[in-house]
Amino acid sequence: MARILITSAIPYINGIKHLGNLVGSQMPADLYARYMRQRGHEVLFLCATDEHGTPAELAAAKAGEPVADYCARMWAVQKELSDGFRLSFDKFGRSSSPQNRKLTQHFAGKLDEAGLIDEVAEKQVYSVADGRFLPDRYIEGTCPNCGYDKARGDQCENCTKQLDPTDLINPRSAISGSTDLEVRETKHLYLKQKGMRGKLSDWIESKTDWPVLTTSIAKKWLNDGDGLQDRGITRDLDWGVPVQKGDQPWPGMEGKVFYVWFDAPIEYIACAGEWADEQGLPAEAWERWWRVDHGADDVRYVQFMGKDNVPFHTLSFPATIMGANTIPGEDWKLVDYIKSFNYLNYEGGQFSTSQGRGVFMDQALSILPADYWRWWLLSHAPETSDTEFTWENFQASVNKDLADVLGNFVSRVTKFCRSKFGEEVPAGGSFGEAEEKLIADLTTRIRAYERFMEAIEIRKAAAELRAIWVLGNEYLQANAPWTVFKTDPERAAAMVRLSLNLVRLYAVLSKPFIPDAAAELMTAMGTENGDWPEDVAAALDVLPAGHAFTVPEVTFRKITDDERDAWKAQFSGVRK
Repeated sequence: MARILITSAIPYINGIKHLGNLVGSQMPADLYARYMRQRGHEVLFLCATDEHGTPAELAAAKAGEPVADYCARMWAVQKELSDGFRLSFDKFGRSSSPQNRKLTQHFAGKLDEAGLIDEVAEKQVYSVADGRFLPDRYIEGTCPNCGYDKARGDQCENCTKQLDPTDLINPRSAISGSTDLEVRETKHLYLKQKGMRGKLSDWIESKTDWPVLTTSIAKKWLNDGDGLQDRGITRDLDWGVPVQKGDQPWPGMEGKVFYVWFDAPIEYIACAGEWADEQGLPAEAWERWWRVDHGADDVRYVQFMGKDNVPFHTLSFPATIMGANTIPGEDWKLVDYIKSFNYLNYEGGQFSTSQGRGVFMDQALSILPADYWRWWLLSHAPETSDTEFTWENFQASVNKDLADVLGNFVSRVTKFCRSKFGEEVPAGGSFGEAEEKLIADLTTRIRAYERFMEAIEIRKAAAELRAIWVLGNEYLQANAPWTVFKTDPERAAAMVRLSLNLVRLYAVLSKPFIPDAAAELMTAMGTENGDWPEDVAAALDVLPAGHAFTVPEVTFRKITDDERDAWKAQFSGVRK
């Protein structure tokens, strides 16, 4: 049994996330966590809301709420939606937690002790109209790299280039829209990342098993002259983690908070502390996952994220961990594997939270159950290139894969058995060459499915799972128990007995992708035996003759052309 720590990129608190956000981190992380739990491994799966910085303050101001109240309300909304999509987090935490405040201040103090913090006088944009500095997303303008005219002061959403507010062309206040801006001097703390280039480079080069997408982005940032720079870790804001060295004041930094991209990744660790505290467990319960000196050396830590988050997770956050680890008594766990994703686009354009374009998590669940979305998103995960969501493709995938293949097999088997043998597994007959071939083919496919799931090759795993479903339909079609029954009912009984067991096996194998349907099939088959099919022949003998079952309701219904067209029209504009 392995110990596997899984984190997905923590979503901003500012609003409901769209399907592109979901498939870019949380959902594939959930797939992996569910699979690894089924295989008997010890899993800790963590996520949280990213609640500090300008996104939270701006969204709260727009909503007319105090920022703390807004964040508390939106955490509850995001938690409800993650539950709705059956995301199986062990803990869905908050970066505003006391645990994260304490840990962020701890890391800052250790980095300063290691000589990796500089106090820098810098020039920042100041809005005369707003009477305040405009850090990060409080300022918008044109990206100097790609010309995108809605770039933010921390990063361009279009080309992903990391920016400072003073880099923007034609800047304006995101609060008032004012262009009456000045550049004034202020002091901030900087993490001295440039001096860690060699150590970071060696570490990234050692990750030969990482996806090409991850390493190519990391190396580009590492080797780009503008990529790895000493980076400010404080901001002139009211909402955030107060700047302190551990529990001591930081002279000259009064009234400032840590930069959200400094404290947000630390929440991965703090979230484990939240989990332990919630369970009434001692500190050792979370430290064994995160501190090598407390046993985390045997943990495999896997992160999931969209490609725009890769630079921070391959450079800035590791620099924080590595820097702290130079101090005696600090021995924090570094990530072992980063699974990154390209973008999911929507009907010829980009999904966009800021612009309200695409289908959002609440909207998706309002029209179809979670499993329909889970299957499409995971089977079309943007692993090697950007992927396009279209309503036509979504309809075709649901109808052909879920309804025509899996749902059709379950319906044919259970209804035929009920009509000829009643609602229990029939006795009689024996397996022959057809069954032996099916078992052999299933074994080959299941072993391939396992390899792809373990390698986190999600689309290939989904294709194998669908192929496993197809094998059942091909077996029924080729052997036609409804015809055999007329002349050899015992032979037909053997076929049906195997096929009913195959329904249970499909439920077990499909659980990581479509957990609700899997649970419904297990209930219909009257079993709680979710054992993984190490031996496929034995797995097809779990439900004995005489075992009672019920015919399930329609496992998956088809999407009609009228529904498809109506949804396409409904979501053709911009979310208000």
